[in-house]
Amino acid sequence: MTTGLVTDKSSFVGRKRELSESRRMLASSRLLTLTGPGGVGKTRLALRLAEILRGSFRDGVEVVELASLETGELLEPTVAAALGLRDAGPDPVKVIIDYLSDRRMLLVLDNCEHVHEACARLVDRLLRSAPRLRILATSRRTLGVYGEQVLPVPTLPVPDPGHGLRETARHDAVRLFVERAARAVPGFSLHPGNKAWVVRLARRLEGIPLAIELAAARLRTSTLEDLARELDERLDVLAADAPSAPPRHRTLRATMDWSFGLCSAGERRLWSRLSMFPGGVDLDTAESVCAGDGIDDMEVLDLLAGLVDKSVVAGELREGRLRYRMLESLRAYGSERLPAADRRLLRSRYVRHYRELVERHRIDRLVPDQLERYNLLRGELPNLRAALDACMCEPALAPVGLGTASAMWCYWLLAGSLTEGRYWLERGLRLVPDGTSTRGQALWACGLLALRQGDVRAAGPRLGECRDLACQAGNDRILPRALMAEGVAAFSTGDGRRGLELLRESLALHRAMEDLDGVLYSLYFAAAYGSSEDPRQAAEFGEELLDLCERHHALVSRAYAQMSLGVARWNLGDCSRAEELVTAATEFAGEIGDRWCLTQCLEVLAWAAGRRGEHERAAELLGAAHVLWRVMGAAPERLSYHAVWHERCEQQACLALGRRTFSGAFRAGERLGPDRAVAYACGRESIAQHA
Repeated sequence: MTTGLVTDKSSFVGRKRELSESRRMLASSRLLTLTGPGGVGKTRLALRLAEILRGSFRDGVEVVELASLETGELLEPTVAAALGLRDAGPDPVKVIIDYLSDRRMLLVLDNCEHVHEACARLVDRLLRSAPRLRILATSRRTLGVYGEQVLPVPTLPVPDPGHGLRETARHDAVRLFVERAARAVPGFSLHPGNKAWVVRLARRLEGIPLAIELAAARLRTSTLEDLARELDERLDVLAADAPSAPPRHRTLRATMDWSFGLCSAGERRLWSRLSMFPGGVDLDTAESVCAGDGIDDMEVLDLLAGLVDKSVVAGELREGRLRYRMLESLRAYGSERLPAADRRLLRSRYVRHYRELVERHRIDRLVPDQLERYNLLRGELPNLRAALDACMCEPALAPVGLGTASAMWCYWLLAGSLTEGRYWLERGLRLVPDGTSTRGQALWACGLLALRQGDVRAAGPRLGECRDLACQAGNDRILPRALMAEGVAAFSTGDGRRGLELLRESLALHRAMEDLDGVLYSLYFAAAYGSSEDPRQAAEFGEELLDLCERHHALVSRAYAQMSLGVARWNLGDCSRAEELVTAATEFAGEIGDRWCLTQCLEVLAWAAGRRGEHERAAELLGAAHVLWRVMGAAPERLSYHAVWHERCEQQACLALGRRTFSGAFRAGERLGPDRAVAYACGRESIAQHA
């Protein structure tokens, strides 16, 4: 369960002492914070340390990047999502604590300073509640949590001018400069003829890694001697202009000023404009948002290449596409340099670009590339958050933000980011009070997400307003969605008959409108929820849903069709067909990491095992599902189509095995984890392999 760790060891120079010291401190403390100014290498050190320690933690290492967060309110759902908790529910901290309570793992929180107070509160609660958890944080300031150990990350050691060549070459500041210089000028090396200039540069840059990398990149267009002289002049001017600033801050600032000044006018504009993208950007998006007003469309690629050459921007290949990113310090610097007029213009262009991107890649469509759309939105999430926040901070753009958040309703469901989805929807609804269709779409989406979290009380007023709005002229397309959500709400309050009536009405309206996407979801809810009320008709809905998904090659929706039809066939007594359908859905859900679908599938497969008299296997599968129910803040008892069979399966297994044996099997299932649970449930591995 490790993400985002350093894999290119050649990119990590030095830090042996810091690595050794941080390992020692983390072994004796459950919280270690790496502190230091921007550009000193805190993140790189933390990622290298996490990679080294990965094998020491039974339950793995998880890295949570916080630089893209616009607000501390999203900290907890972001951490939950990074841990794979697909739905953290209305109280994500409780879900995170439940998940981590008995796990031996390392949690890395990177770039905490701008959400400092929220981080401190969360870290304090986690350390009190999860005794085997250790946390490694990076921040420009300490967290101030009890038991925290702090390791200030110093600049890299620099040599004295009188040191010999061999001794000079051993200093990390020199090693980093020479390595980066060799990338800029192939064949560059340290030798007696250039040693003095390299030492002069390393000392002048005070061993700050980011400053060294920026300077080394300039060797593509400057000699070493000219580089050193120009930097001397730049730093002397800055020291005179700002004598009270801390020397290292002056040095890094001067280096970035210097790099900025050496860029062409177009490169400077693009640098500042790219600062709007916390999640990086591909070429098409850079051209769409950043071109114009001084940057020609055809120039963007060349300007990006220039910024890459100067080590301002790094290009990385992701899923076959080149994406451009900046270090957070350089992005913050670029943001400072973005003129107010440009910012206003680009904000509007930026949010509308992401509004259109979300609309083009909606997951709630009967299309064959549902999974690709989901992965794209997940990769763009930091930028989408920035777009949503920009909308919510400017009244004129609030409707655009609300429309974006609404169009992502299916993404919030599949990603398990229901708390975040409700956060943006509620924020937008407060800003867009008028009775527009945009508000209507947001009302049913917000209500549905609340129902998914079991928050019936919050869902009621939203769905009631949505129904009223749908009855107004011009909002007829909202009505079937409102009815669909109200049907789910009725099932959630125990009125299955009313719920099924509402879902049938919603389905009929969607058919009349020839809205196949609406038909898709009405069929799904009618098949799943209706299986306990009218299993025969639910099975008919499920068969139609499965056929619809297969004809349109909608693979993500097909797994839900298989699961809901499987539950309906189970209620009809066709257990063999039910198990066949649900096993297929289990394989796919496990492959794409869809925990919500997977959890329900494991439940049904537990029932099937119990029906065959394999009560120990049933208990193990119930245990595997229980972990997932818990981390999602959900429970089978809350779903009408699961509740009765779950209780029956558990009671029969307890009776057959005895409470002690049942508990042991249940705990063995809990320890499997999602990937191994899929392999076990589908018959590819035995439970003994994980004992």
